[in-house]
Amino acid sequence: MKDAFNKAADAVGDTVKNVRDTVNEASHRTEARTEEEKRRLAGDAMTPGEKAESVVNEGKNRVQAEWDKTKREAREET
Repeated sequence: MKDAFNKAADAVGDTVKNVRDTVNEASHRTEARTEEEKRRLAGDAMTPGEKAESVVNEGKNRVQAEWDKTKREAREET
């Protein structure tokens, strides 16, 4: 009985983690696209420093999105 309960609790816990990772991934991908679009719209109005900061922010968000995706996929494989 305990074993079945633990399996059910683990499944619920994994579902909660998967939802959280999915939401975080979507958020990070949106932030990355926003940075990209900000540079496209601002063009030469941005200083080189602002552009560099934007590129770094975009890259950081893309990495975070991939990390969330990887965590979810690894959890689903186990």
